[in-house]
Order: sequence, then structure tokens, then C-alpha cells
Amino acid sequence: MERSTATRRWRASCCGRWSLTGCGGMDAEIVRTRDPQLLAQCDVVVDVGGEYDPSRHRYDHHQRSFCETMQSLYPDKPWVTKLSSAGLVYAHFGSQILATLLGKEEEDPIISVLYDKMYENFVEEIDAIDNGISQFDGDQRYSVTTTLSARVGHLNPRWNEPDQDTEAGFKKAMELAGSEFVSRLDFYHRSWLPARALVEEAIRKRIQVDESGEVIVLAQGGCPWKEHLFQLEKELGLEKQVKYVLYPDQSAKWRVQCVPTGPNTFLNRLSLPEDWRGLRADDLSSVSGIPGCIFVHASGFIGGNETQVGALEMARKALRS
Repeated sequence: MERSTATRRWRASCCGRWSLTGCGGMDAEIVRTRDPQLLAQCDVVVDVGGEYDPSRHRYDHHQRSFCETMQSLYPDKPWVTKLSSAGLVYAHFGSQILATLLGKEEEDPIISVLYDKMYENFVEEIDAIDNGISQFDGDQRYSVTTTLSARVGHLNPRWNEPDQDTEAGFKKAMELAGSEFVSRLDFYHRSWLPARALVEEAIRKRIQVDESGEVIVLAQGGCPWKEHLFQLEKELGLEKQVKYVLYPDQSAKWRVQCVPTGPNTFLNRLSLPEDWRGLRADDLSSVSGIPGCIFVHASGFIGGNETQVGALEMARKALRS
């Protein structure tokens, strides 16, 4: 990749999963924006912009037409999981990143072997989760290898290291497990548990939101609502299951998110309409007939609108569809 004479400007993934300094130089400036004018000035755009065009270094996967997999890009590869933007970055730059990190030439056969191994055992699960792909559909679709047990296991001495003393790794494992346990407890105590009251209040007010009783509005965004919703539906004996949850995002816009069929699946009780998926802004507003639309994810599990009224109308039309 040619190096720009000006400071490189990257648009980092919204979720902060990826740092691109490994393939663009340490002088990269990361710009977090959806402003088309700012995006046009960036050398590389990742996860926004509605374009996949590697010749121009545009790596978004949200557009309706996007269906690339590792196999579609490289027919000799076996993986057919739809790529996220993280996977696109890895597909195009993974070999270069690995070679740089390992101090080897990109053509070294070792890089090819590790490229495949890292995709299958690290990147693919990111692609699948980002795209809402369930791990099982009869057969297992992809592996999850980043569990706590796996992280602890990786602290053991490598089989071919001369020093097989496990004491140092054991101490690291204690610190790792202890810190993750305390962190998780803190999350459940100070974040997850207080969310129950907000979800319960939203359920009790659902008829005021929409007479169907299938839409709730959360007063705050970022609230971990799914487990509470499933539990409260059972406890309260709701006649109708909630299909959509509305909440404000960090920019004071509104999201409409589908309720999944269960806590560990990406299947939705009722996805947003097929003809909305992958569309943005004016195109989406035109098709849906709802002003102020921002986006609907290509998988149909979430959408956005400028206002709460608009997000609610999206949910209502989706219910009628």
C-alpha cells in the first residue's frame, strides 16, 4: 500500500475492535466519523461509508449488496462466514500485519499457515458475531476460542520451550482469572442489575407506547436489557412477546432493535423488513416512507432514526409487515 505524503487518516471501527497502525505506520491519525466529507479525505475507511472497494481502500460491510466471505475473495479458502469490516481488514492486510509483527517476509510460508490459523481461531468468530450469525445451525458454523479457559491455557509453557516451569504462568493465570472475575461481578452489580428496573418500567408502559404491547422504549441507551426482558416476560405472564426495543444512542439519535428468540441466538422474533436492510438515509426513508431514517443493518436486527417518533414508526411498520 502506497504511503501518503500527508498524515494518514483512518476511520477506526465503531466498536473499537481493530487498530490499523500495524499496516499503516505509527503516524496514522484515527478519525471517528460518519461525515461523508471527512470520510472522503481519509486514505482508508473502515466499517462506515457504505462501500467495499479495496482499490480505494473502502472496507464497509453494512451495505445490502455485501456478501463477501474469505472463500469468495480467495477460492482456495474454506470459510464461508460473511465478513465483517474486521474480517475485510484481515483478508486484505492480514499477511502484511503478521509479517510485520513477526519480523518476516510476507512471502514466507509460515505467514500463510499462520494467516489461516488466525482467521479460523480468532477473526472468524468476530465476523460471525458482528453479522449476527448463530454458532450452530445443525452443524457448528464457527469456533469460539477466546474463552477464559482458553486464555488461561495459553499461559502454560509452550510444549517446545526449554523451560517447562509453570509457576510464572500460574501466577499470571491467577491475576487474569481474578481480575476478570472481579470485573464481571462489578458489571453485574453496578450495571446489569440496575438495568432490571428500567426494563420492568418499560414493559409496564408498553401499551402507552403502542397498543400492540410489542414495543418498549428504554429511557437510556446501552442498557443490558435482553436477559431481563426474557425473565420479566415470564414473571409477568405477558400475553404477547415484545418484538422491538427502542432506545437513544450516544449521539441522541434513536435505535430500534429486534428482540432475539433467546439469549444465545441471533435469530429474531421479528426482523426488520427485508426491503429495508442495508439501506441508509434518504434511500431508506424513501423505501420505508418514514422521514429521518438513518440505517437498517444488512441482517435486519437493528435500525436507526433521527427521532424517537421515527424509530417508533419503523417498529410499527415492521410489525404490520
